[in-house]
Order: sequence, then C-alpha cells, then structure tokens
Amino acid sequence: MTSPSDSGLRPAGETSLLKNMLQIPNPLTIATRQFLDTAVDIRQTPEDYELAYMARELVQCTLPHSDPGDVPLWTRVNGNLTLVIARTAYDKKTQAPVGYPFGSIPRLLLFWMTTEAVRTGGRRLELGVTYSNFLRELGLNPNTGGGKRGDAKRVQEQTRRLFGASISFQEDIPTSHLQGERRVNMPVSSKSELWWDPRSPEQLGMWGSWVELGEDFFKAITAAPVPADMRALRVLKRSPLALDLYVWATHKAFITSRKGKSQFVPWRGLMKQFGSGYADPRDFQKYASKALKKIQTVYPGLHLADDYGGVRILPTSRPAISVSPVKLSPKSL
Repeated sequence: MTSPSDSGLRPAGETSLLKNMLQIPNPLTIATRQFLDTAVDIRQTPEDYELAYMARELVQCTLPHSDPGDVPLWTRVNGNLTLVIARTAYDKKTQAPVGYPFGSIPRLLLFWMTTEAVRTGGRRLELGVTYSNFLRELGLNPNTGGGKRGDAKRVQEQTRRLFGASISFQEDIPTSHLQGERRVNMPVSSKSELWWDPRSPEQLGMWGSWVELGEDFFKAITAAPVPADMRALRVLKRSPLALDLYVWATHKAFITSRKGKSQFVPWRGLMKQFGSGYADPRDFQKYASKALKKIQTVYPGLHLADDYGGVRILPTSRPAISVSPVKLSPKSL
C-alpha cells in the first residue's frame, strides 16, 4: 500500500494544524508549503531521516550570523569557553585577507564536512562530480542564478571564507588557587583545490575539487558529533539562528532524556551563546522564541515549556535522531 508520503498527498487536517500553530496567513508561499510538507513527512515517517552531523564544539559556540567586517579577530564567549576565528587566506585581487564565514551557508558546509568526515573516516573530502550536485547536498538550489545573491555564488564565496579560516577554542579553568587556560588552534583545512563556474553549475564538472581538513579540526569534529535530520535543515536554512538552535536543542534533548530531569536555560544565556549581535535581550527572545516554535514543527520530539526569564527543556524530549552510529557524549553544553 502506498503511504500518503509516497503518493505526495498530505492529510489536510495535520497540515492545517501545523499552519495554525505557526499562525501562517494565506496564501501560502512555495517556501512555506515546502516547510509544512517537510514537517508532515517528519511526523509521519521519522525513521526516514537523512543523517547529518555537527561538531559538538560548534554547537557550544557558533559562527557569526552576519558579516563581522574588517576586524583582526572574531570571538564569541559562552561561559568559560571562547571561540576565536582568524582569517588565514589571502585574496590576490583585493590584496586583503579573505573575509570571515558568516550566515547559514557556512553552517550547512560544516554539516556537510562533519557528515562526510564521519562517513568516510578520512580528512580528504571530495566535493562531488558537479557543482550542482554539491549544492543539492547542502540543501541549496543550483537554479537560483549566477548572480551575487544566487546560491551558487554565495556558496563559492563562503567556501573560500570557511576553508581559509582558523578556529581556536580557549577554555578558562579556574581553581581555588590557580588560574588555568586550555587552548586548541585548528585550521579548518590544510589543503584544498576548488574549481567551479557558478554561472553554469549544471554543465561544469568540478574537476576533482577537494578539501583536506586540518588534522586537529578533523579530530574535533568527529570526536562526538551531534546528529541531525537533513530534511529539517533544508527548511530551516534561511535562518542561521534557527540552524544553531535546532542542533543545540537536539543535544539538549539527549542530555535531559538521559538524566530524566528538565533543564532551565535563561534567555540571556542563550543570547550570549547564539545572538551576540542583538543589543536588546527582548529582541533576541522574540526571534529565538519564533525560531524555536518553527523548530518544534519539524522536530516533534522537542518538548519545551515557558519559564520566567527563559525556556525549560523537558525530560520527555528526545533527540531529533534517536539512533546514531556515533556515540554521543552526555557532557553538558
């Protein structure tokens, strides 16, 4: 028998319920309809997930949401952990360092890189036969044109930025008598060779484009990666905050379900971790609440409760991917 998911049909009642949950007005846009269809698919066939991974360290501290501009270093602090990004690539045309990776696309690239590194067990990653196939693997559309705002051009630019970055984590270790400091410096890539024509992603083969991950970066992203469902990532891709909160939530769900105890997270703490660009905590709370509601639509196993000054993850929550070939670490983030 053909299921509703196989036939392309959707139960009208469930789609309407999700639409009302998100307070979506008529008429539906193509993107909104795709989002609702994906939400129904995930609820009907949770076992048909498309496995993706994100490095645990990059759940704890994330990349910039917007372009930091020409600053010597970019940092983000979460408790006693500090993420530092440095630019190591040079642009011969501008005679300046290549910019910092920012926004949704580097996050999708990191999902792809971590997933491929876990799948293959090797540092050298092949980008595929054609650029269009590579874009589709990222959940992007090769048919948005070769202009500045097209997916093909933006991926080219953000790939250069990410592969040319060096990521450092610095951890402060206070004791009663001493002040300790632990640091790991990780170039994202040690080598790479990239060929593409964003104007014709379908026609041009990538001519053996590849990237070799830095050794410490490879070890870090494969040590205890957090699993995610690529179906959800594709429909959350417009918002870097939603991507960050999705993978954070699935790791938190793993922790709370293991401990059997809810966990309260203050909005101010979340803002430091994911929304350092917001000046007003109330603005961050507004956008984060909206993103979490959207995330719950494509992640029905996430159970949250409003609490004064923050949000509470309930122990009835479960990870977005409940079965994983990689052993997760229960270490709290």
